[in-house]
Amino acid sequence: MTPRTPFDGPLKFAMAATFLTVLLGCGGSGSKSNSTAPGVAVETAPARIEPIANVIRTQGVLYPLQQASISPKITAPVERFYAQRGDRVHRGQLLAVLENRDLAAAAAAAQGSYDQARANYGSATSSTLPEEIQTAHLNLENTKSNLNAEQQLYRSEQQLYKQGAIARKQLDATQVALTAARSAYDTAQKHLKNLQSTGESQQRAAAKGQLEAAHGQYLGAAAKLSYTEIRSPIDGVLADRAVYPGDITPAGTPLLIVVNTSKVIARVHVPESQAVQVKVGDAATLAVAGLPGKFPAKVTVVSPALDPNSTTVEIWVEANNPKASLKPGGTVTVSITAQTIPNAVVIPAAAVLTGADGKTSVMIVGPDSRAYSQSVKTGIEQGALVQIVSGLHAGEQVIVSGEYGLPDKTRVKASPAAGAESAGA
Repeated sequence: MTPRTPFDGPLKFAMAATFLTVLLGCGGSGSKSNSTAPGVAVETAPARIEPIANVIRTQGVLYPLQQASISPKITAPVERFYAQRGDRVHRGQLLAVLENRDLAAAAAAAQGSYDQARANYGSATSSTLPEEIQTAHLNLENTKSNLNAEQQLYRSEQQLYKQGAIARKQLDATQVALTAARSAYDTAQKHLKNLQSTGESQQRAAAKGQLEAAHGQYLGAAAKLSYTEIRSPIDGVLADRAVYPGDITPAGTPLLIVVNTSKVIARVHVPESQAVQVKVGDAATLAVAGLPGKFPAKVTVVSPALDPNSTTVEIWVEANNPKASLKPGGTVTVSITAQTIPNAVVIPAAAVLTGADGKTSVMIVGPDSRAYSQSVKTGIEQGALVQIVSGLHAGEQVIVSGEYGLPDKTRVKASPAAGAESAGA
């Protein structure tokens, strides 16, 4: 069995027809010049200098800007709701109250204990000194007075002894009494200091400890009471309410759900090769089936890591949603403008030929009306246009129709392709 070649079938037939046309144009006798032979009909378009953008299109799912599932911290019946489904609520707004009479009583008792502890602490820190310290103060004053008296007596008797008025024995007895008075004063002084540094400080520390304990109990009781008031942590809309007044919601079970849809976030997953071109702040648009027009958006998050399951990168695109047209949970088409080149050489994508080796080329029409193969390097693609990074200059005519299987240097008859005058506009 003879192997098939790339020229078998319709392509082989087209090549044969093209070759026959060229031979007929040349004339069987060779009397006519090859330059006057009719060429193969092709359609062309000029290479242009235009801006081109790398737009990444993919599908994503919409999420609200914020969502709060509000769960009570205690288990108690719902006493009353202050908001209904669909109501707009504000951060800190009271949405529901749980039955709390027992907790209110416990908070009141803790408040009383705390007030009493504060009074005791004030008394311990600002009132007169304890009785023992007062006695020590009085003893110190007495011993100081006695010491002063003994000192004066000793100085007087010293003068009398020098004058010979008294005996040495009497002066020695007075000196002993002075030493005893000084020792008594020192002892009284140390005793008072010890009382002040230990007794008084311990009393104040005890009063402070009682105050702190009472304060902690009060804060705990007040916190438990506050748990019975269910407030919104965000601005938004009350999207769901799980129970009715009188029902008991176990602690930790969602009671209310509040969503903020003033903005929505489309989460998409793109291949790593495309994600490296995307950065935070890039412009984007969202399109929803059934809604007219596109919604302007921007990239707010580019995940720094690959999804281990899909080996793609998650990107968040945020859009304003003032009229609540975009519904969380819906599917949208996301277009991200990852890169824009203002002055690029662009041609119709249909003009690019890709060889078996992966190399790209185009067929250009030379001044002699012949087709020439030209290797090119492509860049960004946008719709029906492709950027030519190298190998082509603005103004050169590329063949966009009829170039497949066309031999190099074949004479052609070129006509502008449909829309070629406004290609890329």
